[in-house]
Amino acid sequence: MRIANTVSDSIVDGPSLRFTVFTQGCPHHCPGCHNPDTHDPAGGREVTVAELGAQMVKNPLTDGLTLSGGEPFCQAADCAALARIAREKGLNVWTYTGYTYERLLEGDLPGALELLDQTDVLVDGPFLLAEKSYEALFRGSANQRLIDVKQSRAAGHAVLWTRPDPLAHFVRPES
Repeated sequence: MRIANTVSDSIVDGPSLRFTVFTQGCPHHCPGCHNPDTHDPAGGREVTVAELGAQMVKNPLTDGLTLSGGEPFCQAADCAALARIAREKGLNVWTYTGYTYERLLEGDLPGALELLDQTDVLVDGPFLLAEKSYEALFRGSANQRLIDVKQSRAAGHAVLWTRPDPLAHFVRPES
């Protein structure tokens, strides 16, 4: 697998403490991309999925894996294999992509459906500089969606992810 970098303790690439893998290679070349060094598919470095898996589980406080880029769907089979390791360890999986959810469902991108099957939340759509937003939760631009993949697959259309209320278990039901 070709990657640009990893971050062992990210708090910006999804909720809780995350192990983030920045894949190398991206066909989108979004103007204003904050990771332009990941565009060249020959850049970065080669690592095995097993190496990344071992690195991912070193921190017992890690709650999830985030696959970012570059474009994870350019290496969908390897990303899906890493996501399976994460899920076996009880971690949730977020995947960022410049493709739309609907485009990925077309099935002509090798391994895309396999990676979707291993993804809990998909952050989809290209980064649009005109819609750049610091208020867009876990997204770079407001056009990007946070999609609950399991619910979306069951419903047959994109269902947006909603952030769980961390205080919900403290609220007593009214009598």
